[in-house]
Amino acid sequence: MTLMEKEIKEQPEVLKTCIEKNRAVLKQIGEVYKKANPTFAVVAARGTSDHAATFFKYLAGVYAGLPVDLAAPSVITAYNSAPNFKNALVIGVSQSGKAADVLSVIKTAKEQGAITIAITNFEDSPLAKEAEFHLNCSAGLEKSVAATKTYTSQLMLLSQIVAVITDSKELAEKLDKVSGIVENILKDTSDIDKLVTRYCFMNECFVLGRGFLYPAAMEAALKIQETSYVRARSYPVSDFHHGPFAMVNEGMPIFFIAADTKTDNDVCEMMDKAKGVGAEIIAITNKEEIAKKADFSLMLPKEAEGEIAIFAAAVVSQMFACRLSVLKGNNPDSPRGLNKVTITK
Repeated sequence: MTLMEKEIKEQPEVLKTCIEKNRAVLKQIGEVYKKANPTFAVVAARGTSDHAATFFKYLAGVYAGLPVDLAAPSVITAYNSAPNFKNALVIGVSQSGKAADVLSVIKTAKEQGAITIAITNFEDSPLAKEAEFHLNCSAGLEKSVAATKTYTSQLMLLSQIVAVITDSKELAEKLDKVSGIVENILKDTSDIDKLVTRYCFMNECFVLGRGFLYPAAMEAALKIQETSYVRARSYPVSDFHHGPFAMVNEGMPIFFIAADTKTDNDVCEMMDKAKGVGAEIIAITNKEEIAKKADFSLMLPKEAEGEIAIFAAAVVSQMFACRLSVLKGNNPDSPRGLNKVTITK
């Protein structure tokens, strides 16, 4: 078993642990947020962490009505300018906590009096020490280069922030179910193996989603890219109607992530359009009626719906990428040209 697969299978326990270990800090964040009443949020992150940040943009917008911007750290590090972070909630997300550019955003925001939160997997990291609050992924050491358990724990902690700043019992209850959903998915991965066998020789594909599940498409594409060296590209369904659709040709594999009733119709419309030009349609969904529209499908549990579907989609796409990599003769634990910790500036 590869390290990546081992770490994928650790996620049910990691998700439970990261909730329990951060309850006290999350409560403090909720209290400070309500007193300060920030008017917007900024999240600084790179790579996989940036995909978690993009999910936060949707979730905070829907639940808190909070505008969220994804930071451009080079404004600080390359252009020596300082954005105005006053009246903001500023979050830095980094698995290692060593990303210099993310750190620069947190430092600048803290100097301006903004609420600053770091989400890392290391309590003693520079980012954890710099921010006013630190949320620990509590994932244990992640040895595989491809982030898996640290990604879903970042998603969980960002979601918990939204739950505490809005006092949403509904969201908190949904998040409490995530660990069990992930555990059920990992009990039987035979359908993933069948799909991996079919796409063993795939060298390019698209991964599409919308709303809460667009970040799931981003992360799935990245996992396929970095472990199997496949030219996987992700788009929101709404953007794919424009220029990108011209790249679709007969036999092109397109993965659709559809597990949100608010956006499922839009996704299905694109499935029909792509099928009409001969693309091969793969649905990652929790609904039988959507699966029937596809050429192939990976079923998610029915309760993996809307804002929590991203966790289920993450685990399925991680396992697909991991096993595809192995079948292609690659090592998903050590992709060529990549290191576990990347210090961006």
